[in-house]
Amino acid sequence: MTTPLSSSYAALEADLRARGIDVGETRAAIRALKIETPSWGYAQAGTRFKVFRHPAAARTIQEKLDDAALVHGLTGVCPTVAVHIPWDKTDDWAGVAKYAAERGLALGAVNPNLFQDNEYMLGSLCHPAAAVRKQAMIHMDYCLEIAKTIGSPAISLWLADGTNYPGQDSIRDRRRRLLDCLREYIARMPDGMILLIEYKLFEPAFYHTDLADWGAAFSMAGILGPKAKVLVDTGHHAPGTNIEYIVAWLLALDKLGGFHFNCRNYADDDLIVGSSQPFQLFAIFHELINGGKAGRAAEVAYMLDQSHSIENKIEAILQSVQNVQIAYAKALCVDRQALAEAQQAGDVLGAHRLLTAGFETDVRSLLTSIREEDGRPADPFQAFRASGVAEKLAAERGA
Repeated sequence: MTTPLSSSYAALEADLRARGIDVGETRAAIRALKIETPSWGYAQAGTRFKVFRHPAAARTIQEKLDDAALVHGLTGVCPTVAVHIPWDKTDDWAGVAKYAAERGLALGAVNPNLFQDNEYMLGSLCHPAAAVRKQAMIHMDYCLEIAKTIGSPAISLWLADGTNYPGQDSIRDRRRRLLDCLREYIARMPDGMILLIEYKLFEPAFYHTDLADWGAAFSMAGILGPKAKVLVDTGHHAPGTNIEYIVAWLLALDKLGGFHFNCRNYADDDLIVGSSQPFQLFAIFHELINGGKAGRAAEVAYMLDQSHSIENKIEAILQSVQNVQIAYAKALCVDRQALAEAQQAGDVLGAHRLLTAGFETDVRSLLTSIREEDGRPADPFQAFRASGVAEKLAAERGA
């Protein structure tokens, strides 16, 4: 059973043309947006308290790629897969890249893990002990070699580094240690590869986090130069933070590298993106279009980073992809010329209504039309659910 559409595509197209929106360009822009899925999104995951095991979850990097290929086949917009080291550790990365290519995929960002080893209790690249910082750099170099082997465009770095108590360590010294490590590292990165610097308000450190907000990440990226940019995880902010404001500033400063899309209610909840805050996601894409070219979203890395603890893994990814597409399509439906005129005239509510008119546009028929024209299912989620693949994978993979 498919979700009924509230308006036909013909009526929507007429409405968009009346707003002065180029429908052909809008369709092309939607097709052009690619979303990278995370290998760990297909595997077993859990809350902070328990892992609820799913029998169909992928167990190996090959099974993760099989599931990612299924998602890409249904959607047509997920051609790359981010990997996490050592969660995806293998002795044959060239073979894994070949395995991905045979399934119509490429490997994307490489994510080092600098938070699980016992030695990292007091930090990794910021640790007061030089021996621990060296251990972290060895892992970072290992990830860099993987990135070179698989042709990855980016190293995506998130640090759990921070302190729990005032006086535990020198905040200034920790910043210097981090900067020294990253300067050394980025000098070894080849041209064409970027370092995506992620930030997080708190957790697991609770007094201070070494990269706690976009300002810290931006200042670090600014010092490191053009090979370093900021990665915005939509779940890594304080309640009420205006993420679209951060996006607008980073775009203007040419330091927005990409996103980890998810949804938060209280902290880093890692829920399905757009599930409870769809307007925020829409507003983010509105700013991405404002900072892009030719009426399209800026060319940055669009990645999912979600922990599907109680949902079917593939279904959760499919729902996330559809939510991102819907938010982007709605943002493309904003009458930007009329909006600019209202803003210039100081028409506060007129401008607000023009923006929300885009958000309130029912774009499902537009997306359905594009998918069907491209030979994809009208509703990838429902197509997967009706296919019986989830049951087949559960039987093959077991609990």
